[in-house]
Amino acid sequence: MKRTDKIHTTLRLLIGLSILIAALGVSARVWAAPEHPDTGSNGGWVKYQSNPVLGGKLGTCFDICVLRIGKVYHMWFSWRPKRSIALVTSIDGIHWSKPTIALGPDRATGWQYDLNRPVVIYHHGLYRMWYTGQTNTQSRIGYATSRDGIHWHRRTKPVLSPSLPWEHVAVMCPDVIWDQSSREYKMWYSAGDQYEPNDIGLAVSKNGINWKRFSNKPIFTPDTQIKWERNRVTACQVIKRGRWYYMFYIGFENINRAAIGIARSPNGASGWERLAANPIVFPGKNTWDSDACYKPFAIFDGKKWMLWYNGRHNTLEQIGLAVHQGKHFGFIRGSAAGK
Repeated sequence: MKRTDKIHTTLRLLIGLSILIAALGVSARVWAAPEHPDTGSNGGWVKYQSNPVLGGKLGTCFDICVLRIGKVYHMWFSWRPKRSIALVTSIDGIHWSKPTIALGPDRATGWQYDLNRPVVIYHHGLYRMWYTGQTNTQSRIGYATSRDGIHWHRRTKPVLSPSLPWEHVAVMCPDVIWDQSSREYKMWYSAGDQYEPNDIGLAVSKNGINWKRFSNKPIFTPDTQIKWERNRVTACQVIKRGRWYYMFYIGFENINRAAIGIARSPNGASGWERLAANPIVFPGKNTWDSDACYKPFAIFDGKKWMLWYNGRHNTLEQIGLAVHQGKHFGFIRGSAAGK
């Protein structure tokens, strides 16, 4: 065989392999080692070198949400020592103010002994918060409104309680968006066990109070063939961009080890496609987050994605930051890949 024939044969093989990979929706990253195995990130995500950005003397801080209002970041976080949801602010998303309690426990209601896992959106002139209220044996989702994001008026009864078999004793970790295309609120929530829920469900509402479940089954469950998430998936954030719903979620290898991945769906309920570079954020080696990385929350600032999460070492959880330059995540299928 002539040298030119060998070259042409090799090129044909490479092109055929590329077409096969694209058809399968698999990135070359499937076979690649993580980009930052020691610090714990992949897929273009880089952890802030001076993490954690919130915690320390505050004790365990976990499960957060962030809004950028003007030039100021507002973070509502779960503050375990206070059993409350607290608010901090920042200009850069790194250096945060002293916390103030936004919403505290109310034992008189019978279901709000411990408050945590909030999501806040601003819609129709109000800040709207959905959050988890817990007793020792059950978790429910509550709702509160505010005109300034600081002083809140809450409903005394939960807006979502466990009622389906798969929800067992807990519904928690609400993530809510206003979907302009369907003109309704959509809530992705986690349910199952009290300690760590098992799967993710979806509910819809016209007013944010009365919710109708999309299905009597979860809409996102662990892929048991993927080691890092085979145990359970939970605590997601969903962002609608273009024709895709992008989900940041926690995957559990086992009950004590967790990492963060991304998936996308054309309708937010089915047809989920996982990013080949998953997990994008995972426990580092001998670091403050060496045991688990939980509850992602991401914002695109026009140039880069900023993703806050809570990392755990032993029993202490603190908030860290990871950054991804550019708007595309790395999905390769579809004409609007990564948008």
